[in-house]
Amino acid sequence: MAILELDKIAKHFGGLAAVNGVTMKADDGEILAIVGPNGAGKSTLLKMVVGLEVPTRGTIKFAGGDITRQPAHRVRQMGIAMVQQTPRHFPTMTVLENVMLGALFGKAETHRKDERTLKFAHEALSFVGLVDRGHEPVGNLNLNEQRFLELARAIAGQPRLLVLDEVMAGLNDTELEAFIQIIRTIRDQFNMTIVWVEHVMKAVMSLAERIVVLNFGNILTEGLPGDVMRHPAVIEAYLGEEINHA
Repeated sequence: MAILELDKIAKHFGGLAAVNGVTMKADDGEILAIVGPNGAGKSTLLKMVVGLEVPTRGTIKFAGGDITRQPAHRVRQMGIAMVQQTPRHFPTMTVLENVMLGALFGKAETHRKDERTLKFAHEALSFVGLVDRGHEPVGNLNLNEQRFLELARAIAGQPRLLVLDEVMAGLNDTELEAFIQIIRTIRDQFNMTIVWVEHVMKAVMSLAERIVVLNFGNILTEGLPGDVMRHPAVIEAYLGEEINHA
């Protein structure tokens, strides 16, 4: 059953079509990767899903309801959380306080700063391995730890859909393996659907259950990872040597 449905979604910036009539879905509980070359429209597509960009045309449905023109804070309260490539924290707050914001505002029934908020925040930090750093300033964390903090803040709000935008860029092999495992565990343990834009093909092939390939704002192909990555048009559009190596 589809939890996210996009129907002929398009986004124009002036005369440029960044996304050009994309129709796709994400099934409840799956890990769906969206890949493609730079400029394919991947990040713009995600931003429309979470309410950071308004589509020029088309519709977006989440759990059966139309969210096409809902603002980002309402989309978050409905159960969609996003983690972007560049961590965006509140630097004057502690690690724990940052995650508490996710617990406080990730749901329509906003919780007060009470035991439940602290419980959700502590559980999320424990899940990503940062519970012992909770009272430190965010500036004490390295980039990899800040990305884990972003994940903690997202899952503290208990979303049904987690949207990830190139969160594994620049990680070394050890960090990459840890991130792959934690994303898989998030889906399994919290029963979240994952929609994920990524350039790191090793991670995509290890984790994705289905792949959608975008090119120049259009869907080039979609399907099982092995089938998609052997598709001649994908190899031509997306640097075949890297894909074959992955």
